[in-house]
Amino acid sequence: MTNRSGILFAVGATVAGLVTAVPSPATAGTGAQRAASLKWTDCATKSSPTLQCSSVSAPLDHDDPSGRKVTLALTRVPHTSKTFQGPLLVNPGGPGGSGLSMAGFVAASLPKGVAAQYDVIGFDPRGVGKSQALDCVPKYSDPVRPDSVPQSLRDEQINRDRARSFAAACGKKYPDLLPYIDTVSAAKDLDVIRRATGAAKLNYLGYSYGTYLGSVYAKLFPDRVRRLVLDSNVDPTGIWYDDNLSQDYAFDTRHKAFMAWVAKYRSTYELGSDPAQVEAAWYRMRAAVKKHPAGRKVGASELDDTFLPGGYYNGYWPVLARAFAGYVNHKDEKALVKAYERFGAVDAQGDNGYSVYTAVQCRDAQWPRDWNVWRNDAWKVHTKAPFMAWSNTWYNAPCADWPVEPLNPVRVSNHELPPVLLFQATDDAATPYEGGVTLHRELRGSSLVVEQGGGNHGVTLSGNACLDKYLADYLAKGTVPHGEGGDVDAVCAKTPDPKPAAGKAAKAAPRAGAEGRGGALHGMLGFRG
Repeated sequence: MTNRSGILFAVGATVAGLVTAVPSPATAGTGAQRAASLKWTDCATKSSPTLQCSSVSAPLDHDDPSGRKVTLALTRVPHTSKTFQGPLLVNPGGPGGSGLSMAGFVAASLPKGVAAQYDVIGFDPRGVGKSQALDCVPKYSDPVRPDSVPQSLRDEQINRDRARSFAAACGKKYPDLLPYIDTVSAAKDLDVIRRATGAAKLNYLGYSYGTYLGSVYAKLFPDRVRRLVLDSNVDPTGIWYDDNLSQDYAFDTRHKAFMAWVAKYRSTYELGSDPAQVEAAWYRMRAAVKKHPAGRKVGASELDDTFLPGGYYNGYWPVLARAFAGYVNHKDEKALVKAYERFGAVDAQGDNGYSVYTAVQCRDAQWPRDWNVWRNDAWKVHTKAPFMAWSNTWYNAPCADWPVEPLNPVRVSNHELPPVLLFQATDDAATPYEGGVTLHRELRGSSLVVEQGGGNHGVTLSGNACLDKYLADYLAKGTVPHGEGGDVDAVCAKTPDPKPAAGKAAKAAPRAGAEGRGGALHGMLGFRG
């Protein structure tokens, strides 16, 4: 793998002006190939006053188009400009993420003149939310769960049995659906949506797992892709077991970056000035809540879940650091419980998301069936990167006993596409940098824009003006940057790390949306996807 540090070279001050253009709207084949069949109704919200809702029917089995159907829920912010560039489908990732709120967010976050040229369409993929939601085991993640890190074979067996029972319950509850909850089926659903809009070609913006979904769509239907934006890219060569092992190392590195940030503000958090000292305090806190769960809710596994979102988005660091310091310095369990309820607790939507996550990932590709492979890999990673190794193992462990035979991953390599625009942060933990470079190489003619030193997952429309300009230029005019050799076509500086909250904000309870636009985006992207 490429080392994240020092991987970028200077691409030159002129790189922003080195662009390739895809055809303009007048020549890009955006005209309708047939009349649109969707019936849109008003479903406006305070934040999205022009939002509309609809649904479309798709075959459960795309190889049997006249058979059983699934209903896909859609939202739309319609175009208002005379220049119409067609539908822009947006997806937050997952698998298992609901995309209905994404339409309003993307339309509001893009420059008005750009958003006005598109019908921005969000959707719940099959099995998600309003698209016939799966819920294999309600309240599966309710506290207090067994510690993810086994101290004995008995501890390991307890979690092994939980994962096995989840897989069995899912197979028993949805035997007719599970064979069709997979990425290829979801990609074919995208084409059903495209046809229903009446468009000949599709525009698409996908984050996280949504980059793999978009890449698979492009492989299946290269002639139907108009513009394709992929942000925080899944490594298509590691689907999915190897990709998860890569995540384990990257999240540990990102957790250490958080520890270093806490140490930087030692006068605020009083946990020490040495990152290693701060990290040791965090693991002592973990050991303490394992013995005596905070508020009878936050044990060791719940603590892991609470702090994991900090690896996705550094805007959460001040809230997490305050809860961490409050517990260590003052035995304040309430702040830790509030942070858990904000970041770690799993509600019915989370149950649905996890059910779809497992259904898709376990079906998409082969996973080891020999538990010794999982155990050995988990301990190997844990020795060097303990933060997430075992918790991520158990999160994916149902795949070791999944009741549906796996498919083969799609080879997404493609040389038939118009210019594709990729975004990637160098220190992204959920989709490590190397995956972005790999996908860039797989999609011939694509352009890779990198946020140097950035560690957030999902970087466009999150407050970085440099990245957002490349996105807006591409959606408006089809232009993409090209570097002077190598893997990187353009570089943007990272957004600054947050500072500790001050005054009343420092004492306020954590709340959704308090982190601004970046927090709004990352709330929709969710965690683990």
